[in-house]
Amino acid sequence: MSDFRSLPVPDGLEGERLDAALSRLFGLSRTRAAELIAAGDVLVDGKEAAKSERVRAGAWLEVTLPPPVTTPMPVAEPVPGMTILYEDDDIVVVDKPIGVAAHPTVGWTGPTVLGGLMGAGHRIATSGAAERQGIVHRLDANTTGVMVVAKSEVAYSRLKRAFKERTVDKRYHALVQGHPDPLRGTVDAPIDRHPAGDGRWAVVAGGKPSITHYDTVEAFRAASLLDIKLETGRTHQIRVHMAALRHPCVGDLLYGADPTLAARLGLTRQWLHAVSLGLEHPTTGEWMSFSAGYPDDLRKALETVRAES
Repeated sequence: MSDFRSLPVPDGLEGERLDAALSRLFGLSRTRAAELIAAGDVLVDGKEAAKSERVRAGAWLEVTLPPPVTTPMPVAEPVPGMTILYEDDDIVVVDKPIGVAAHPTVGWTGPTVLGGLMGAGHRIATSGAAERQGIVHRLDANTTGVMVVAKSEVAYSRLKRAFKERTVDKRYHALVQGHPDPLRGTVDAPIDRHPAGDGRWAVVAGGKPSITHYDTVEAFRAASLLDIKLETGRTHQIRVHMAALRHPCVGDLLYGADPTLAARLGLTRQWLHAVSLGLEHPTTGEWMSFSAGYPDDLRKALETVRAES
């Protein structure tokens, strides 16, 4: 059943975009807020308004909220191609394959790391929301590579803190279009949802602090292989920062990559791989490092650009 709300804009939201104000008032994503506005389910002082309109404190909002969307629970089933790199009583480290999300989300019906581990009989920490128990960090569904999941409650809390305090060494390899200048550098640019409200993320003033360090490993005629270290872990961070440099990940059509190059290399997703993960073991304190080689599609694409150069 829909939920009708009628209330004034609080003083603290004076000057905010309408979609941003709705997001803060009702806990909606900016994308969902924009959809409600476009559907005519939001009135400001009795009139429809654009999502970009700046709201005035005291203006009267009339909003028809949709029924709450329930996030699906993980389905315990084996995930083909997901390899266990390490496991003990506290953590399990996997090499995540393409087309696998970290945990269930609204709109995702494919396999998940969490469901795959449960399906294979691995014990997972019960901390966290029910649909993402044990998950302490995420990789995009089509980003492959090393990922750690907590098995014990102690491991969950300590690993969450480690990621928050940036003491985990997260390294990726990305094949990007062109040649970054300088060849080594840092992108320190805040990230938030794209103003278009279309599911993308973007460098946006006032977004969450986001820091990406990159170094060119190998340069080819059409692309460059980068070693990337993340200080923060925002959604699509590497993809957004590389696109902001005008060097999107090869195959990343969502962020402006050349579809012709992707097709020539046989890529159906962004060339991005979590190549290694270093962390302090949550109970022993020992520093541990894990790595994963390139999957076949990325390896073949790299061999092709190397041969062409």
